[in-house]
Amino acid sequence: MTAGTTVHAPDGTPVVLADIGQTELLANDRVRVWEVALAPGESQPWHLHHNPYLVVNLEASPGRMDWLDGAPPRYVNEYVGGVIFRPTSPVHMLTNVGPTQYRNRLVELLDIGEHAVGDVVPALVPKPAPAGGDPAGHHVVFETDLVRAWEIVLDPGASFPRHQRRNPHVVITLDGDEAGSVHYGEPGDVEQLVNTGSTRYRSRLIELKYLGENR
Repeated sequence: MTAGTTVHAPDGTPVVLADIGQTELLANDRVRVWEVALAPGESQPWHLHHNPYLVVNLEASPGRMDWLDGAPPRYVNEYVGGVIFRPTSPVHMLTNVGPTQYRNRLVELLDIGEHAVGDVVPALVPKPAPAGGDPAGHHVVFETDLVRAWEIVLDPGASFPRHQRRNPHVVITLDGDEAGSVHYGEPGDVEQLVNTGSTRYRSRLIELKYLGENR
């Protein structure tokens, strides 16, 4: 991580880099998960990503990404439950330019970043789940050669069938009694998910294919 490192803008102005998120929610040898929460007009200060990462949106509002090197800004519009993959990128900041709160879960993929050996180039072409094995969720909402994101939706009292995970995975809860919670699981875990709460449960289960079926 580069928080506290001093870099320089093209005009020579020194800039001290911030963390890529405000709160670290989970960290292990595989992933590091942050919360980014921005009120209208608020910015996540200048920062640098050393790891490819996923953004899972919890609260949507239009954003603007500014680049320290002076490149034109990029405007982003996410939606609740949306999943985005981003490679490493130059120093930038994110500003909430919309009228509502913005909040996400940012998942750093350490094995293809700071822990990588050699070059790993992600492919962004969606591919169907391979035949065989139980599905990890109700349907796929995002996929690359590296990761696969499923949606799971359960009404109160409903359950997802007992099944065995084939890839390491991160589960991010979107709706329900534990909205915003983050869980990491290893391949081989046998699980049955039951919604014991009083409201609908919805999540994104992100399989790390590069550590499992595509390794």
